[in-house]
Amino acid sequence: MIDSKTKEIRAFCKLNANPDIVKKYSRYFKEGYDGYGIDDKIFKEQIDKWTVQWQDEMTLEHYLTLGDELMKNGRFDEKHIAISLLKSHRQNFTKDTFYRIGNWFDHGINNWATTDVLCMLVLSSVLFDEVIGVNDLKSWISSESEWKRRAVPVALVELDKLTKDLKVIEAIALVEPLMLDESEYVQKGIGTLLRGLWKKHPAQVEEFLSKWKDNCGRLIVQYATEKMDKEYRKRFRRS
Repeated sequence: MIDSKTKEIRAFCKLNANPDIVKKYSRYFKEGYDGYGIDDKIFKEQIDKWTVQWQDEMTLEHYLTLGDELMKNGRFDEKHIAISLLKSHRQNFTKDTFYRIGNWFDHGINNWATTDVLCMLVLSSVLFDEVIGVNDLKSWISSESEWKRRAVPVALVELDKLTKDLKVIEAIALVEPLMLDESEYVQKGIGTLLRGLWKKHPAQVEEFLSKWKDNCGRLIVQYATEKMDKEYRKRFRRS
């Protein structure tokens, strides 16, 4: 079954490949972009069709196995299809789902966009539905994969969009071990998280930034203070 679904997905991707879209998006990926360039509207419509057509035959385990295959051997769009289809089984997510998608960073997820889509469509749901707790992400902090480390703050960004009330102390404690991370993508993820938290909890975030501003990656402070007044932002420059 998985083989036939994989072939169908790849046939769809090849049929709808658009070199103009590939050219457009390539500039956003320093590490290279191996996408087909599928129009977003066509992509979403097909996901909806497959979700309905396959609902009686594809279980959560089937979609996870499909994801294993596409993450190992698939191209950009194929990986996003796997994530989008997995989302349709949100009501069946378990802690094993969390472990399985965690493995995808070790053999397939290789850019910021796929990381962020996984956080937005799946990981945020696993957290919001309390299938796992925020502290379960701690094991990802020491990963060799910069994308798995980036997923820690980005998952909290997406969770905050759902809860509207992310616990600031818990969030800061989780990302603090990443404050010296050298990856620009991890730094941007942390900065984005802190920027969102600052809007609701300015005192706690500013205290945290003051503590780290002289040592952490410059992109963290740049992104975190982006919405501050220009003069006020100067408080967080390195000494």
